[in-house]
Amino acid sequence: MNILICDDDKEIVRAISVYLENEGYKVFKAYDGLEAIDVIRDQVIHLIIMDIMMPRMDGITATMKIRQDNMIPLIMLSAKSEDYDKILGLNIGADDYMAKPFNPLELVARVKSQLRRYTAFGSLEVSSHVFQTGGLMIDDEKKVITVDKQAVHLTPVQYKILKLLTANTGKVFTIEEIYEKVWNESAINPENTVAVHIRKIREKIEINPKEPKYLKVVWGVGYKVEKY
Repeated sequence: MNILICDDDKEIVRAISVYLENEGYKVFKAYDGLEAIDVIRDQVIHLIIMDIMMPRMDGITATMKIRQDNMIPLIMLSAKSEDYDKILGLNIGADDYMAKPFNPLELVARVKSQLRRYTAFGSLEVSSHVFQTGGLMIDDEKKVITVDKQAVHLTPVQYKILKLLTANTGKVFTIEEIYEKVWNESAINPENTVAVHIRKIREKIEINPKEPKYLKVVWGVGYKVEKY
């Protein structure tokens, strides 16, 4: 899952990132509210960690703007510990609140708790059909593929192959696995069939198909979509 950390203290952002990445989360970074809104507009974010006191746009204002469009779980941070800040943050839409300094392990535990709760109640259902790595995004509900916000048009088979690999970024699928999952039949000499479709997909999603950024071959094994 993707987590956005927004704090003008870059050292705090770096430290939190280390803990979250060690837990397997993908981290996006912003250093004020305006940057956070830009990230949310461009990326699929599953949880936000938002500081209150920041330049350009503070966390309170950013949270109110974010809540106009979505209900991404949000944990608010603040160097202040007064009840007023906590109450204000929760009233405008924050799901949890931690005062600085805090224990990073406790923050990670709260992140996991929020994600469990929102997944269980279906609040993340909107993004469950969206698969993204870097600038490549697939909206499986709308059957739309974009690369760097530009629409890409694939055949149904090409779409199934790319969706399979993108929904499992970093995982290597053998040619036989790809064929059986996409064609729903036993694989008998599927090498040429799969290779032709892979080549066509690369021609449509890669800037340089001969040096692909996303759809890569793992020699002697199969194919994968790179995780970014």
